[in-house]
Amino acid sequence: MVVASTKKEDTSWLHKYVPHWRKNIYVVDKPHAPLTVPQNKGNEAMVYLTYIIDRYYTLPDNVLFLHASRFQWHNDDPDYDSLAGLRNLRVPYLQEAGYVNLRCVWAIGCPAEIHPFEDEANAQDENPITKHIYKKSFEELFPGVPVPEVVAVSCCSQFGVTRDTIQKRPRDDYLHYRQWLLDTPLDNSLNGRVFEFTWHIIFGKNASHCPSAQDCYCNIYGFCNMTCSEDSCSERYTFPPYATLPNGWPLKGWEQEDRNFSGPI
Repeated sequence: MVVASTKKEDTSWLHKYVPHWRKNIYVVDKPHAPLTVPQNKGNEAMVYLTYIIDRYYTLPDNVLFLHASRFQWHNDDPDYDSLAGLRNLRVPYLQEAGYVNLRCVWAIGCPAEIHPFEDEANAQDENPITKHIYKKSFEELFPGVPVPEVVAVSCCSQFGVTRDTIQKRPRDDYLHYRQWLLDTPLDNSLNGRVFEFTWHIIFGKNASHCPSAQDCYCNIYGFCNMTCSEDSCSERYTFPPYATLPNGWPLKGWEQEDRNFSGPI
């Protein structure tokens, strides 16, 4: 697994609870860390690209690309717990699919997050957001490739990929993507988000990649026979009121009530 972290983040939970995956923990804001990046830019994208470039010829069979914190609002779990997903991940399905997004619920990103042509036309010079600059960024990342009409994938840049899928593209492609990230004047609120809606395309999926939540949970995690709509399953994920989990989570809830969390801490 490849983990994008900062100095302040605690990654000890990975060593404690996920011992069977070899860990490549990058510290983006520590220049002399054993694993770091050429420039702290692009959020997790710089880490992921640097790992692929450096390990291209010695990749393991399967690679998980992850954020460092165990509990995050976007983790697809009732407790927003990364560990639960990692423990239930069905590696045979990853090997079959080549690429899997670790988030199944459609909010945020599906079913049609970005309309590159329409969004560029509607862009405002002040305070652009990702969809406004996506078309131009796509053209720079993939010169000569037609820009898709719609781009959609569930957020938030955590996924699994096989070695064979990564190596379907030459190493020079990944060098080009990283150089774009190094050179772009876009700030981190935009440049990393471009990749968030591009990884699935890089790894061979359709530009609109929104498998049904029911199929996703069943195939990737073995959570089957749930009550689901196309975009979500009621037992799995509740969109949180805030992007920062409250102090004391997962033992304490949004109002500091006891949550009866039963997982390991």
